[in-house]
Parts: sequence; C-alpha cells; structure tokens
Amino acid sequence: MTNHDTTACAYRAQLLYFVADPACLEDPSEAMRYYSDGLLLVNAQGRIEACGDYARLADSLPADVRLVDLRGKLIMPGLIDTHLHFPQTDMIASPSPGLLPWLENYTFPTERRFEDKSHADEVAGVFLDELLRNGTTTALVYGSVHPESVDAFFEESHRRNLRMIAGKVMMDRNCPEYLRDTAESGARESEDLLRRWHGKGRQMYALTPRFAPTSTPEQLAACGELARAYPDVFMQTHVAENKDEVKWVSELFPKSRSYLDVYDSFGLLRPRAVYGHSIWLDEQDRARLHETGSVAAHCPTSNLFLSSGVFDFVAMRQSGVLHTLATDVGGGTSFSMLRTMNEAHKVARLGGWHLTAAAMFYLATEGTARALDMQGQIGTLAPGAEADFIVLDPQCTPLIARRSSLLDSLEEQLFVLAMLGDDRCISATYSAGRRVHQRDA
Repeated sequence: MTNHDTTACAYRAQLLYFVADPACLEDPSEAMRYYSDGLLLVNAQGRIEACGDYARLADSLPADVRLVDLRGKLIMPGLIDTHLHFPQTDMIASPSPGLLPWLENYTFPTERRFEDKSHADEVAGVFLDELLRNGTTTALVYGSVHPESVDAFFEESHRRNLRMIAGKVMMDRNCPEYLRDTAESGARESEDLLRRWHGKGRQMYALTPRFAPTSTPEQLAACGELARAYPDVFMQTHVAENKDEVKWVSELFPKSRSYLDVYDSFGLLRPRAVYGHSIWLDEQDRARLHETGSVAAHCPTSNLFLSSGVFDFVAMRQSGVLHTLATDVGGGTSFSMLRTMNEAHKVARLGGWHLTAAAMFYLATEGTARALDMQGQIGTLAPGAEADFIVLDPQCTPLIARRSSLLDSLEEQLFVLAMLGDDRCISATYSAGRRVHQRDA
C-alpha cells in the first residue's frame, strides 16, 4: 500500500466554509465562516487541526510546522460531485437528438471497452486527473457493468488516497448482450466488490442499478436485499430524467404509481440513496424523497445538453428534498463544478428561483456532505475534518482578475468565480493534506 503520511503544514490565505444553508437564513453571512487573512493548520494525519484568523493562530504554531503563504488566494473545502460516469470520459461531447439514442449510439459501445482491465486502468487515471484539476475531491461515480472497471477505479483512487464513492452498474435487460449481467451475477459481483472496497482506506461503495428500464424486477429486488444488508453503503441510479424514459418505465412497470415508486417498491429509497436528475417528479414523489432521506442530484449541463428538462428548485425546497449538484459526465459537458454552478444558476432562474453564489458553493460542499450523511468528514474546513481542500485563484484569467478588482462583497467574488470560472480557477487541490494537483506544475 502507498504510504500516505504527510507532514504538518499551515496555509495562510482567505478561508471560507459553511456551517448552515445560506438560503435558509435571513442573513446568509451567518451560514459562513470567512477569514480574510486566515490560517489553516493540517496535521500529519491529513486532518484539519485548526482554522481561523491568522493573527489569532500564528503565534501558537508549532516550530516544526511549515507555513505556506497563499495570500491573494481563497481556500475552500474540496468540491463534491454526486453523479458522473467514469467510463464515459472518452465520449463526452458526443452529439445526439436525445437521451435514449445517445445511450444506444455512444454510451453502450464506449462502455464495452471496459471489459479490458488495462483500458479501464488508463481511463481511471485520466478521469481522476480531470476531477482533481477541477477541484473535485469526492465524487459518486458509475463504473461499467464489468467488475474490472470498478477495481481499476478504486485501485487508482486508493493509490492517491482520495475519498471516492463508486459502484458497478447492474443491468440485465434492454441493453446490448455484451453489457448484460443477470439478477444473480449482478448482485454477486456487487457484493464481492462491496466487501473488497467499502471502507478500504478512503474508498466507499455504491450499489448501482443503471436505471429501472435496464433492470428486471428480480435484479431490483436483489439490489434491495443488498441495500438492507449493508445500510452504510450508498445507492445510486437515475430517475425521471427524460419524458420518453418516464413513459418507457410506465410500460415496463405498469403496477407502479410513478418512476420513483418503482425504486420505492424494492426498498431503494433511504439515506445515502442518490437519484440522478429527478426532473419529472410529482408532489408525492418529492414527499417520498423527503420522508426517506433520499437525495436528488441536479445535473444541469447534462439536462440542457440532452434537452431533458428543467430541475424544479422551488418544488424541491418546498418539499424539503435533499438536493445536490452534479456534472453527469459524459452527458454533462464539463468536469468543472464551477461551470456546473453557472448552468444551475440559469436553470434555477428559469424556474423562478434565485440561486445565490453562497447557496451554490454550499450545495457543492457542506450541503452535499450533509445530504450524503458525511457531515464533519468532508465538505468543510472545520477542525477534525479530512483535509480535502482547494485553492481558488481570483487572478487566474485577465477577465476574472479585472472583475475581482471591482467587487464590493464576498457574494460578488463567489458569483464571479461561479459564472466565469473553470479549471483555471483551481490553483491547487489537496486530498487528506497532500497536494494532488498543482495548476502550473
């Protein structure tokens, strides 16, 4: 196993993290902890030891701690992406008139190559490089149907000591024969992978039925049994992304009240269950998501690219549904959570909701950590948390630098980064206290 020990370091910069949802408070600043001249102390075990004003903490630093001066930059928790497909890295930006032909013409043929472990190894490295380059330190990741793909992903993530969540796609019908498992083999292979990887280092497993149309009732029932047997693992799938898909599900499961009800009937709504897209839901569906502690992952760049529909922020918030942001690569068109925020803001405005910059960064950090039942572990700079953080550079491009020189508030600075930013804004990415990406290296 790779030695992931690090040395204690302190970082001087602007610091920002969240302790509550800014959208729920009359004064959003009360949801933040912001230090214009801050000090972040990371111990040798890769955890945050202290976070606060430089003037208050500097004199108490141990003599052997290395001080890294990053003044002019902003340190925040690493970003969290709750829905994307690592086998689709090589087919991002593939043209298609809609979701179902996109799957048939691009997705399935691309995923076929992941039966080759050496290919999966290569793509896992490229995929993780892209996440880290964009400041994403934790993601919920779909493998292919092949167990080799998940082994490849976890092996590379474990080598880098990243906090990642992933799973093997389960798919036993309505797909090419070369990508098909069975209800029995899909459950057996998933359980084998789960036992091998869940809790190994910083790796976590997610049961991953692709979506209801590609799983028989027998496979969904087997997945439900695994979900009950392993309540601390995650569960991820797609729901109500596209009107044609919703109609197809109603034909395949005529006894179910709705698309979401299909999963509910097999016991797949629960904490740590993440439902990608969640567009075409009704009030009863949203009530069930809320009641069960399930999570809706909003994928704006994918939804716009495939013309799937508009995520209803107003209804989700009124129903109290836990919701997060996600890139959905390769239906999504960028690995950047900053570009994802950009599109999420516009989608929210179309639906009558003003998504502030503070709310967007909360959704990509502390808000998602809470939704995933990982509060205090990731998504924060609070003492005791894992030291996964990013260094944002307000001078990264001439336009962002000029715009940043004319600002009146922290909200404006965050809004500029979300509207104009991309991977160039990420000066560095740290995982468990170790630098795992440097922009100019």
